[in-house]
Amino acid sequence: MILGDTIAAIATAPGRGGVAIVRVSGSEAFSIAERLTGIRDQGPGIRVGRIAHVDEGVILFFKGPHSYTGEDVVEFQCHGGAVTPRRVLEACLAAGARLARRGEFTERAFLNGKLDYGQAESVLDLIDAKTARAADAALEGLAGRKRRALKALYDRALDLSTQLEHALDVAEDELPAGFLSSVASSASSLKSSLRDAIRRSTEGRLLQRGALVVLAGPPNAGKSSLLNALLEENRAIVSDIPGTTRDSIEAWIDLDGWPIRLVDTAGLRESADEVEGEGVKRAEELLLKADLVLWMGTPSFVSRLPSRVLRLHPKCDLGRGEGLNVSAKTGEGLDELKRAIVAKLETQIAASDAGEAPEGDVVAYQEALALLDGGRETEDARRDEDLVLLANGVRAAAERLGAAVGATYSADMLDNLFSRFCVGK
Repeated sequence: MILGDTIAAIATAPGRGGVAIVRVSGSEAFSIAERLTGIRDQGPGIRVGRIAHVDEGVILFFKGPHSYTGEDVVEFQCHGGAVTPRRVLEACLAAGARLARRGEFTERAFLNGKLDYGQAESVLDLIDAKTARAADAALEGLAGRKRRALKALYDRALDLSTQLEHALDVAEDELPAGFLSSVASSASSLKSSLRDAIRRSTEGRLLQRGALVVLAGPPNAGKSSLLNALLEENRAIVSDIPGTTRDSIEAWIDLDGWPIRLVDTAGLRESADEVEGEGVKRAEELLLKADLVLWMGTPSFVSRLPSRVLRLHPKCDLGRGEGLNVSAKTGEGLDELKRAIVAKLETQIAASDAGEAPEGDVVAYQEALALLDGGRETEDARRDEDLVLLANGVRAAAERLGAAVGATYSADMLDNLFSRFCVGK
């Protein structure tokens, strides 16, 4: 599917810089390059020349389908800054291109079969990665690992379903010895693999969006001091006056490769102050969304919070207490706290609980697992009810995984993905 029109956009981030890239893709890309540079030798490769009488730079030619989008692509590498890239882009538009939509280059790569849906998602994950671990996970997805894993599970479910359907069509004495225990074992193994796939997908999702870790407790509990200590900078105002923090303050940190969105919240208490009251309301909303709550308060309040709670005793330099003892003033317990945060997140992933509704491959895996759980795979399964239930469960699971492998996507689904890209990608 080579699309008819030709698109152009600035592919590098705005701002001051040494080099900027203006990307053009479509059937007229090479013609536009000739009008702007006068270069007629347009085989794949690198040329140097004057660009639209506004700059001198490097021009890269990519002949479709051997390009990112699968179409003819030209990239103008010009000087950076606010003016020159815009003038080169304006020249491309005047020569016949139209301005690309958000993510349209990657969308064309998807439509032209250069990337599957999972790989397109991984491009966005790589751009948004906040830690090296998140970037590595995105690269694995870009290499097609998610797609191959899904296809492998579908193939296993389909093969098992075929065996079971055959078993239902023949007499019991015609089945090989140990057949029933063999298919029961295969079904159990498939379920175990689906659980592993759910865990890996949940981990990837948490790496991509970051883990929301909320510091919560009453006023003057030491939340802001702990935030500053974890960040190793004075980000939040610290005061002995209760209610100093009236709005949520957040920052990103990297803990053992995990991107952590660390949020300091207003102290939880009843307040007649309208501004402080709004801060308390926002804090309570964050508690419900959090992947992990670092709670610094009385034990009685913990029961009102989500189950994902790590109880701390702050200011342990003034005295020990229940929970993990930490001190922002002396640094005691900070390393233990960082390790505890990572361990808590990894425990949630093992339990496939990342704090948000599942999406993407996770949904397919969970639904396939639920369908398999509807059948029985006991080793003493007989020709009657047990085998029929197992066959029905495996068939339904294979159909669900097959639908995910089949790569049928609605227009809304594609718009939701590619609209999250920047223009030029």
